[in-house]
Amino acid sequence: MKYNIKVTKSKESGLSSVDFDNIPFGRVFSDHMFTADYIDGEWTNFEIVPFGPFSIHPACLALHYGQAVFEGMKASKTADGQALLMRPEMHARRINNSASRLCMPDFPEDLFVEALHQLIGLDEAWIPPQTGSALYIRPFMFANGEFIGVAPSDTYKMMIFTGPVGPYYPKPVRLIAEEEYVRAVKGGVGEAKAAGNYGASLLPAKKAREAGYDQILWLDGNEFKYIQEVGTMNIFFVIDDTVVTPATDGAILKGITRDSFFHILRDKGYRLEERPITIDEVVQAHNAGKLTEVFGAGTAAVVAKVSDLTYRDQEMVLPPLDENSVGTILKREIDGLRAGTIVDTRNWMVPVSKMVTA
Repeated sequence: MKYNIKVTKSKESGLSSVDFDNIPFGRVFSDHMFTADYIDGEWTNFEIVPFGPFSIHPACLALHYGQAVFEGMKASKTADGQALLMRPEMHARRINNSASRLCMPDFPEDLFVEALHQLIGLDEAWIPPQTGSALYIRPFMFANGEFIGVAPSDTYKMMIFTGPVGPYYPKPVRLIAEEEYVRAVKGGVGEAKAAGNYGASLLPAKKAREAGYDQILWLDGNEFKYIQEVGTMNIFFVIDDTVVTPATDGAILKGITRDSFFHILRDKGYRLEERPITIDEVVQAHNAGKLTEVFGAGTAAVVAKVSDLTYRDQEMVLPPLDENSVGTILKREIDGLRAGTIVDTRNWMVPVSKMVTA
């Protein structure tokens, strides 16, 4: 261990009260959390403590000006009980990229990974054994300065907590293309996992659900022409045996699941195109019978299958995915890597080291 992380264990575990066959997403939390503080230009106070509320000042800058970023990742377990993390260094790198965009300090990547090992090693019994379930991990950083003023904070807090989750989208989703609200624009913070991005999406998502849809297909903010993301995920289209996804341009999140899909697709010989794609192209492909799949890609869902997509007055119904569908193959590969049933030839899966002492 390179860093001295103080560990205070919970006196009583809540694990016995959890029904792993019926886990509401994001509402059940494990016994411990990691915390660190940025003070006087350096990170300090590295601790793992019992999970629970903590105090913040009413003038906490994050509450007023939104200087906050987060990550989402998962821990899984093999059949023989080995806890695994998937590409943790990518998440360490991305939270720092997000922090940089919001004028926040880098968090040491090796400390991020070590904290994950210690925290997951301590709470690994919370990893659900069911296929498709996992231990969701939520690292986040926020401005903790205690003053009112639109300026970067002088102090920050980094935290990581976890909780068991089941499948995020148990059934295919219905989408509607949004032409009033936008998720992000070039030059904004769409490429960062900034907390405010998600707060701004709540109203249009609520309106979409009231209209009978599950999620929004986001279009660009200039012409409402180019496709960006779906809900809180990257999006993929299968058109005439080619897998197409929008190119990142500063307004689209560089998803780690998205990047993993790139490697898998290329290794399996699929034709992959990362480029601008318009909603009109999708409509034309559907009308010509060439659009065979649409699916979202993200940490929570891995693959979110799309059943239908509505643009203006046209509803495009997609064929159901089968065992040979691209989305099904990608999800099966990720699930197999996490379960240890598929050989990890890319060195993505990192066994959790139990470094916690009694």
